[in-house]
Amino acid sequence: MSSAHPEGTPRRAHTARRRLLAGGTTVVAVLGLGLTPASAHADTTQLPSLVTADNIRGHMENLQTIADYNGGNRAHGTPGYDVAANYVVDQLKRAGYEPQTHTYEFDRWLENSDPALAQAAPEQREFAHEDDFRTMTYSGAGEVTAPGGPVNPDSGASGCSADDFSGFSEGAVAIMRRGTCSFEEKATHAVEAGASAAIVFNQGGDTEEETEAFQGTVSNPVDIPVLSASTAVGEDLVDAGEELELQLSVDSEIATESSYNILADSGSGKEDNTVVVGAHLDSVPEGAGINDNGSGTAAVLEAAKQFAKLDDPNNQVRFAFWGTEEEGLVGSTQYVEGLSEEERDDIALYLNFDMIGSPNYGRFVYDGRGELEGSIPPPSGSAAIQQLFEEYFEDQGLVSEPTEFSGRSDYAAFMDAGIASGGLFSGGDGTKSEEQVEYYGGTAGEPFDPNYHTPEDDIDNINWSSVEELSGGIAHAVETYAYSTLPVNGVLRGSGDAAFDRQADLWLR
Repeated sequence: MSSAHPEGTPRRAHTARRRLLAGGTTVVAVLGLGLTPASAHADTTQLPSLVTADNIRGHMENLQTIADYNGGNRAHGTPGYDVAANYVVDQLKRAGYEPQTHTYEFDRWLENSDPALAQAAPEQREFAHEDDFRTMTYSGAGEVTAPGGPVNPDSGASGCSADDFSGFSEGAVAIMRRGTCSFEEKATHAVEAGASAAIVFNQGGDTEEETEAFQGTVSNPVDIPVLSASTAVGEDLVDAGEELELQLSVDSEIATESSYNILADSGSGKEDNTVVVGAHLDSVPEGAGINDNGSGTAAVLEAAKQFAKLDDPNNQVRFAFWGTEEEGLVGSTQYVEGLSEEERDDIALYLNFDMIGSPNYGRFVYDGRGELEGSIPPPSGSAAIQQLFEEYFEDQGLVSEPTEFSGRSDYAAFMDAGIASGGLFSGGDGTKSEEQVEYYGGTAGEPFDPNYHTPEDDIDNINWSSVEELSGGIAHAVETYAYSTLPVNGVLRGSGDAAFDRQADLWLR
């Protein structure tokens, strides 16, 4: 996962459980038809007691063993990923599911050697890869020696319009500030203006995220090299003036590769109101990825196994284990984009679980209300999912906080398709505050997961309290929405959709 930075006002635990108090007459009438509103069912869910942290830990230990004996990771295209997928399939089959493999092809961007960036004039200066600059994924390859050309560099809309390139010298390196539009738009305008390369420097601010050389993507292949740079480097290049000359090189290629997701549907429940529950199965190449995202995989897998023991649901539940998330959310995106319009309409909502065992954890609920500055505007119904999780934690006497729908995990494709989405997250590369230590314990000033995308993301660096608390929320949401999605999409049904005996005065059966 590429994690989000949590922020916003915490939702404090209440001492009393929320009850269904309003609209009593309507509720009685609905229950009389054999239909259970989600809020009524929420107080009686069984799945949280069945989905135990011990069983989840067992799955995570098995994923660690698989990585240990297969090159140290479960990354795309490795034996570790294939063996982990076999494990998930086997566990699902033992629980009575008929898992399917969803295979897809995609264009993978590969960087064959480190890039280089130097200033040749008005004075010579070498820049450090990773500290000063990085290559954006899907950057073109090439070696360039050319003047630098700042493009409206004082504006957050730098390079977002073709008009910004008025007077731009063809063949120059476009230097732009990060801001309001996508890197793809900036790169596209630079190519159209005849730029030989592009550098996008960070916008500046009070945090490292706003000032350091960042990991970026232009989303689709472009014909010119595209680099990101720190704020300091970018502003120095702009200040160098008309004599600025740059040298840079990128050694990259596009390769068509294939991978696969694992999907398993509940054996019953209406297919036209399917609840999709997902976690990504792959790790980064650097390590076993037991928090990112062995924890989410293990929790969803155990939820699926225990869910199979419950009474038949009203709505079909689809458990999904995504491939190539770490390559840019590829598996989930390929799945959603491959659905027909009717198939997309049949999905009631999507629940995403990516990292639930962070060592210095927080209890974060995705921002379905769209209240945080960095959130993607959420589809209708997402706020109801957020509230369900918040109320669950309140009932447990636990504080929760919203976290941005930033587009950095597998919910992105579902949200782009207009599907209500939600989920839980224990924190990644964001920094824990003093106030958050009061809620969760841990260490202020440190990342929620200091081992994020490193070899140290292993079974020895998991917070089991986090796994236990968040997996309870996962189980509660899965069972609740399996029986009713009324607050999310207005669909309320019981088994058989309330077959009546009469139509007016006429008997039907």
